Amino acid sequence: MSRFILSHIALFVANSIYALNYLFAKDVMPDYISPKAFILIRVFGSAVIFWSIHSLLINEKIDKKDMFYIILCALFGVVINMLCFFEGLSITTPINASLIMITTPLIVYLISCLVFKKERTFSKFFGVILGLFGATLLISNGSLDFKLNNFGDLLVFINAASYAIYLILIKSMMQKYHPVTILKTLFSMGFFVILPIAFNEFIDINFLVIPIEIVYKILFVVLCTTCLAYFLNIYALSNVRASTVAFYIYLQPLLATLLSVFWGKDELSLIKIISAVFIFTGVYFVLIRRPI
Repeated sequence: MSRFILSHIALFVANSIYALNYLFAKDVMPDYISPKAFILIRVFGSAVIFWSIHSLLINEKIDKKDMFYIILCALFGVVINMLCFFEGLSITTPINASLIMITTPLIVYLISCLVFKKERTFSKFFGVILGLFGATLLISNGSLDFKLNNFGDLLVFINAASYAIYLILIKSMMQKYHPVTILKTLFSMGFFVILPIAFNEFIDINFLVIPIEIVYKILFVVLCTTCLAYFLNIYALSNVRASTVAFYIYLQPLLATLLSVFWGKDELSLIKIISAVFIFTGVYFVLIRRPI
């Protein structure tokens, strides 16, 4: 099987894991563990796992000249990304969060135009406007009344923007280093940034009252969402474009919505459906190759 096909399989599996993550992480936060403390557990566990794999199987170091670039990747791909996502998810719904995340490809395209002078057409510009309007509609819930869950949506949008920047930044590093080398370094740096931010909330966790079902969900987030999904995404980035990786994010709202409604975690509303139409239409216009 070719690396190209394996990359697409990896992306499908990774985004299926992310869809489950919306529900599992929501069950953990904030009743049992605060968002910041959960991130600290997630980042520390991932750093330990990737360090162990790297020590056993890989003999490679990051060049000093690339360290500043890697720090930027850790900032956008681990610190801002995770802090905003978990804080946002804890005060919004799984469907809202998954819909907002699909603005990531639009942001990737917008940054590519501004920074890398990617092809600009009216259709793609129109798509960005439609997609961002859909996200704004969802965040504001169709009004100017900025409520708590709307702030959660805004945090998830900031997370989507941060993740888009990360996808663009990390691409060049994937041509030089093994994925595990990259992830070991990213999570190690992320841990030392998040530690002082989350330590007080971490020591307040009462592990004795956490049900075994929640423990399993915590393990899923650490092992699958963080370690496995991050590895699959970064492996795919070594073979396909950042925009292709971003494209697979469209699976997340579909799967997250089906699972949320099926398990009674969330419900569809008219404003969510209208927002989804705007976002998906915007994505379509960004992806089509010929201008309208």
